[in-house]
Amino acid sequence: MTGRRRWSTEEILGTAAELLRTSDAESFSVRKLAATLGTDSSSLYRHFRNKTELLRAVADRTIAAAMDGYHPPDGWKQRITATALRLREAFGQHPQLAVIWGRYGSGGTGSRVVMEEMLQALRASGLPDEEIPSRYHRIVILVAALIASEAGIDALTPDEYEQGMEQFRVAVLGADPERFPALAHFAREIRPLGVDRRGAFDEILAAHLAQIETALP
Repeated sequence: MTGRRRWSTEEILGTAAELLRTSDAESFSVRKLAATLGTDSSSLYRHFRNKTELLRAVADRTIAAAMDGYHPPDGWKQRITATALRLREAFGQHPQLAVIWGRYGSGGTGSRVVMEEMLQALRASGLPDEEIPSRYHRIVILVAALIASEAGIDALTPDEYEQGMEQFRVAVLGADPERFPALAHFAREIRPLGVDRRGAFDEILAAHLAQIETALP
């Protein structure tokens, strides 16, 4: 009698990533993953203790792939920006995983590579060592929030996106000027959240790094 196939950790993570392309963390389950692989849940629990550990590993796999082949550019701000843009591009291709990363975090190899690079970059800036951990923490929160925000929009279907745009136009262009005078005044200049996200990402990150630069001794 032929036994069940033994799946490798990498094969399990790859299949989980594919499942998460079309579902979110709430609807994803170890049982559904096991069914896709043609095995039972108990075989997967030999690799991961629970669903959260599995989701963290999938997110970390994406981070590791994003940093594969990375070579630090010159300049500490350029290093942080290059790392952030690599993460942005990787999670942009897997928007459901971006939300998981922001929610669960990760302590795997990929995350350690990112942490090391950002900490090294901040050290190269000339910041005192005692300030670096808090600065690093703020940068990661900012980058994760920006990526998760974009991912939430990227995960929408075309119909859902267009419906949101229509609601935005009605809410903004139809605002009562007596009740919402500022909104009515700027209505034709206010842009929906999903517009020019790349430019907003770059500008917000650059402004934060410039603020750090002004604090350098």
